[in-house]
Amino acid sequence: MSRAVRTIRRWAAAVVMGAVLVGCGVAEETASDKSGSDDTGPKTTVEVQSIKASSKITDAQGVTITAEEPPERVVCLVALCDDMLAELGMTPAATNSTLLAHAQFLGKERAERIPVVPGGFLSPEVEAVLSHKPDLVIGLKDTHGKLAPALKGATTFWPVQPSTWEDSVAYLRDLAALTGRTERAEAAERRLRTKLAAAERNASDKTSLIIFGSDENFGVATPKNDVAAGLFPKISSYPWKGRGVEGSYSLEEILGRDVDVLFVETLSFGGSDGKLSEKLAKNPLWARIPAVRNDKVVEVDSEVWAKGRGTRSLGIVLDEATAALK
Repeated sequence: MSRAVRTIRRWAAAVVMGAVLVGCGVAEETASDKSGSDDTGPKTTVEVQSIKASSKITDAQGVTITAEEPPERVVCLVALCDDMLAELGMTPAATNSTLLAHAQFLGKERAERIPVVPGGFLSPEVEAVLSHKPDLVIGLKDTHGKLAPALKGATTFWPVQPSTWEDSVAYLRDLAALTGRTERAEAAERRLRTKLAAAERNASDKTSLIIFGSDENFGVATPKNDVAAGLFPKISSYPWKGRGVEGSYSLEEILGRDVDVLFVETLSFGGSDGKLSEKLAKNPLWARIPAVRNDKVVEVDSEVWAKGRGTRSLGIVLDEATAALK
């Protein structure tokens, strides 16, 4: 995969540890690749434990955050932050994500009123962040951890690093404890758990696949490198495994898996130059994939599917995925 596409997936999915899997070449297949998905895990329960408000939390990564007063002005450097604030009935003081423009968040008109942090996801400007006088700044550990020294003493920085939907729920619960908006978080967690449990009970036997990219050098989202993809072994057949930084799935391999439903995340550096599915259609192998032949290719919103990773985003993913898998 090209350096540009590798960088944009980091920006979009914000999984620096995750492997970016290219769409050309064939890597050695492991036993787990051959046997299909075994990542379903235990069945999801709908029970939600109560959350207690607190001025101090220690998250799942061992990071301790202390707030003398409930944070009100929060600057978001990662879309998970925007998602959590939306679930808690809050809006960020500033953000570098466009997630909130989605209709099931604030919508475009309201989202455009929120100040944008210059520098984008990879290089947010510290001076601009501090200009919004934040009580709390939430960023991705592997990407924004380098900002911590510059923010120290002026505000509280919380580095997050979600790998699973359970991580996302845990972060929401922690933020709810700090802000005192515990009932909203409990309700949001319950909504996601209820959707996921229902999708599990009615799991499809169809084989699904999520791919991402901007051109023919596409990648495959796996439960190891993508929070949304981690839901898919629970609701469908999802035989795609992480293969390391140099790993890959070729169109030939995908063709051999008889994919029934194909979800496509088109990524770009800002300019719109066409859908990924349209570009891949130029490859003669593309037309032979069952999902393509049967018109079951679904272009999805990468802001939600690749970047959101919070309870509301994952709920949207489940709604769209289960509808397409029927």
